[in-house]
Amino acid sequence: MELSFKDYRDKLSGCWYGKNIGGTLGAPFECSRGVFEFDFYTQDLNGEPAPNDDLDLQLVWLNAVERFGRAVNASILGEYWLSYITPSWSEYGQAKNNLRMGISPPLSGFLNNANRDSCGAFIRSELWAALCPGRPDIAVKYAFEDATVDHSFEGVYAAVFCAALQSAAFAVSDRETLIDTALSYIPADCAIARVVGLVRKSYNDGVDWKECRKQILINFPGMFGLAAGYGGRQPEPEIPKGRLGYDAPSNIGIMILGWYYGNGDFGKSLCIAAGCGEDADCTAATLGALFGIINGYSGLPQKWIKPIGNKIKTLSINEGDHDCKIPKTIEELTDRILKLTPVFLGTGLCRFSEDNPAYTIIMKEPEKLGNTSVRKGLSVETDFSDIVKRQPFSTRHTCPVAELVLDYIEPPYIKPLQEKRFILRFENLMRSQQWLKITAYAPEGFVVSPSPNLCVSLEQNHGNDGVREIEIRILTPEVLYAPKYEVLLDITFNGRHTRLFAPITLLNSPEPEIDRE
Repeated sequence: MELSFKDYRDKLSGCWYGKNIGGTLGAPFECSRGVFEFDFYTQDLNGEPAPNDDLDLQLVWLNAVERFGRAVNASILGEYWLSYITPSWSEYGQAKNNLRMGISPPLSGFLNNANRDSCGAFIRSELWAALCPGRPDIAVKYAFEDATVDHSFEGVYAAVFCAALQSAAFAVSDRETLIDTALSYIPADCAIARVVGLVRKSYNDGVDWKECRKQILINFPGMFGLAAGYGGRQPEPEIPKGRLGYDAPSNIGIMILGWYYGNGDFGKSLCIAAGCGEDADCTAATLGALFGIINGYSGLPQKWIKPIGNKIKTLSINEGDHDCKIPKTIEELTDRILKLTPVFLGTGLCRFSEDNPAYTIIMKEPEKLGNTSVRKGLSVETDFSDIVKRQPFSTRHTCPVAELVLDYIEPPYIKPLQEKRFILRFENLMRSQQWLKITAYAPEGFVVSPSPNLCVSLEQNHGNDGVREIEIRILTPEVLYAPKYEVLLDITFNGRHTRLFAPITLLNSPEPEIDRE
């Protein structure tokens, strides 16, 4: 089964318009418990959508994918979280707290996290579906990596379910097929699977949507809708107060409820989902994105698009002191994903047609084809010749936080009681000031100086050069028994969970004679 470039673009655009529509529609009812009946936006919009963290986080993930491609994982996303995401509420804050303690995913999403079963992961599933259209088997792997940064258990199952649902929606539109496909990727006995089953049964048994909502909240009680209280409405004593943070099951149920009881009508479906309150902006936004994928932008009612336009409004991204390029319009977001998809999926899953070429190659102008220098900060310029000169005695070690170039200076052969010099050149990749700690683990008898434990300040790549060089020396023992030794450098970054390991390999053998002319 194939998806044309034209249809892919249409569905991508529809996804993000649907996301903005649903998030804007549901925003006034977020955190409220009760039933709300309306048939259109209830706030004055003036041609712009409401800002929504549901989309914000995915725009940061987009930057991570643009840099790391298919190699992106939970640890990398965690570093981007620390650097670019500002909120510290609920699961977001606890995950950041854990990450700053050096606790990596998936433990960062579990430890001391009362909101591990909440909604913050499934609301950002669209990017993985968009990058893996019709390939839920791939989309769920990235949704899992994403979700484990700040969730576990039901919070993760919800994200995997939505990513599979939305990825499959690029290929098929039948509701039952899509739900069965998504359920196949999560445990059959988990709460997410059971609440979907409850909604299906209620709909097939003729239960109306208001009673279905009540059964969801009775059987899968959460607390999200109690954050803002009843707002003058009568409490519902039959609905129990749930455990703090146990909100993904009920809100996934509400999203599915809107899909069933809206009977295929875009506006009616979103209004029902948002009208159930709870995490209303998230349920309606996720459902809106799903409709957008199925129907494409061309199939969305223009009356829902016109009041909010095509802008992207953010509220929880640090754009001031970091290099994170946030798309300003849905068209820009769509185009950036279109450029990523062939790299992300690989040539085996992305075919180019000579009859209908979809991509144009942007080349350098003839006068700019030569090697040119790049300025880093105010005081450093570098070009590719600097990299070429590093060989053959420099090794490169990198992570999302920093890059280390380890310069051996000379071949790695050693003799007894010999002192070897090494230059460590660190480049700050996150553009915020950091302290890093270098711990050298040396074999018995080897001495590392000036110390096996060093604390180094790594400056910001703004006003400074973002680069720091230090020298270490290794003194070999009087007797060498083994043919090879390793000194392991363990580099940690204060307030971050990533570690960088760099081995220094030393060979106890005569240096071969090599003609270097």
